[in-house]
Amino acid sequence: MCNYSYRRSFSGGRFGNLFDDDPKQWRMYADFIGSAGSIFDLTTQLYPVYFLPLASLGNLTKDAPGLSTSYPVLVVTWMTMRLLHLWLRYQSLSVLQFNSINLKRARMLVESHVKHSSVPGCADCNRRENILSLERFLKPRIIFGVCLKEMLGEDISVSKAKMLLKLFVKEKYVLVVNKQNKIDFEVFVTFKVGATSQAVLRSVWQAYWLHLNYKSDADCYDQIGQSLVELEDRFQNFMEQLKVSGWDTQKISLKVPKEHSIEEIGAV
Repeated sequence: MCNYSYRRSFSGGRFGNLFDDDPKQWRMYADFIGSAGSIFDLTTQLYPVYFLPLASLGNLTKDAPGLSTSYPVLVVTWMTMRLLHLWLRYQSLSVLQFNSINLKRARMLVESHVKHSSVPGCADCNRRENILSLERFLKPRIIFGVCLKEMLGEDISVSKAKMLLKLFVKEKYVLVVNKQNKIDFEVFVTFKVGATSQAVLRSVWQAYWLHLNYKSDADCYDQIGQSLVELEDRFQNFMEQLKVSGWDTQKISLKVPKEHSIEEIGAV
């Protein structure tokens, strides 16, 4: 009993925060993996030497003796039922409502506030949330935990680094637009030691403002400076609207990457 409790404690402590970020998505992934794993049950009929898996499948076919005489029918039936199961699972997860803010919901809330100066309520945001969408495919692209040297790229110099750090002296992060990416609008973000989820949320707000207002032919650092002015003026209103709309601003599940923090890099 003690060992079991220890294993549960170890697993929860090590992986709990990972699953808490997006429980809907992880639950769907678990069903996909389960469905993929059950394919092995079907293939055992093709390899009778594997007695135990075949015996397990035999127990399934005793519930449906008519199917046991036709392997193709069994496969089609299995596929139909698994697809129906996955669809029903997706529908059931879609109606769940969380008032905590993870990165996916933060993006939706920030985008609405930057564009319309308002935020959707919990019910509306959860209903619109795409459970299966992956962070790397969302726009604008926000890359967290990038080292300062990579952020500066061709602009790397002590003067540029000092100018950038001076711009973000009031923030617990540093953000730049990746001018090397000519296809998509992309920003790099690195965090200072002691940064919290609030810093991540502020960086997301700034990234969306830049995405909406950025002009490639204008000075990049001037536009970053202007986005910081907008952030300073409007972010408090954003937080107030979150509370009014029913969001728990004490439950912001936005992870701060520990690598490449500013103080750890030292001089450029």
